[in-house]
Amino acid sequence: MYDEFITKNAHQVSQIESTLRSLTYIIPGRFRDAEIASESIHSGVQLLSLYHDTLLRRAHKLTKLPVPPSLSQPPSSHGRYTRFWTLRSALYRRVAYVLQIVHYVELLCEMAAKRRGERVRWRVVVLLEAVKAVCRLLLMRITRSRPLVTPVLPEREPVPDEPADEEEGGGGEEFGGLGEDDEDRRNGGAYANGSAQNHRESSSQLGPNGEWTMSRTGMSLPCLPAPGDTSGYLLSRVLTADDIKPAAKLLNRLQGQAQAAEILHILAPLIFAVALARSRDKRKAWAPWLLGVGAELAARQLRDRGLRTTPLEREEWARRGWAMGWWAMRGAFYENVTKGVVAGVRRRMPGLLAGILEDYEYLWENYHFSTSS
Repeated sequence: MYDEFITKNAHQVSQIESTLRSLTYIIPGRFRDAEIASESIHSGVQLLSLYHDTLLRRAHKLTKLPVPPSLSQPPSSHGRYTRFWTLRSALYRRVAYVLQIVHYVELLCEMAAKRRGERVRWRVVVLLEAVKAVCRLLLMRITRSRPLVTPVLPEREPVPDEPADEEEGGGGEEFGGLGEDDEDRRNGGAYANGSAQNHRESSSQLGPNGEWTMSRTGMSLPCLPAPGDTSGYLLSRVLTADDIKPAAKLLNRLQGQAQAAEILHILAPLIFAVALARSRDKRKAWAPWLLGVGAELAARQLRDRGLRTTPLEREEWARRGWAMGWWAMRGAFYENVTKGVVAGVRRRMPGLLAGILEDYEYLWENYHFSTSS
């Protein structure tokens, strides 16, 4: 019953999850141990969302609706690639779930471990970073030396609405044909016959983006483009070479120094965590930060520039480039440089926003995984 409810109310469930996540952004600092309460809610919502994603993917796979190819949007390259490996390899699926679950609970585990002392806390941090590194190396091995993508599991997709009960004589629409009433509505017949009632019925069945949902088939017809945007509308419906390329070839295989660069990129967070755990003054010691940043920069220099030929590869490289900015919030660089900048910005902000920023400063200064990319 729960699975059926989630499948039939996917949009409402997504809105509830988004609301709960937003709630966790304003809880820190509101009361004692607020960070643990906030992170517990956040981790719980993320794990529940992961379970909901599994249910919706299963429902999407089992649902067979006669949607014409011209009306369907091609899935993203990331969705095609991750779905391919998730369905093909049971080991990939299990390892990817472990990696995703660890990512969702790592900060909560660090908060709980810190209550038992700094030594226990850093043991937990190193252990979690080691688990993530092993999972990523396994995924790289399973995909035959292809670079990793983020996230490693397919993102949520909307589940098509179930078709309404068809009337007698509507068998043609069961196989994707358009009924006379649906064809008339699509071509503006509701307005041509001058019937106000048909016009009200037509307007009531328009979706939020202007798409028309047919009453008997349940299929959706997209809204017509603006007169000046016809070319862009048609280009958005054209399949490119990457849309028909096999999913496994959306990423090129790594060889030589490119493979070494990917391994170094995977090990960089573990190197930083181990060096930070072994240093005495963890806030002001530059050696751990330099080792972590050095490993990441070396990995970027060793990458083969030719392995950016597909949109998915370019998207992943761009994401990793932006993720480098998190190093400004870690270790000695944050303590000696960024912290002063954040304090200056906080002084110029209004009282409410400054208070929220101050609450998050506590997380950045005291928890390793709060700035983990």
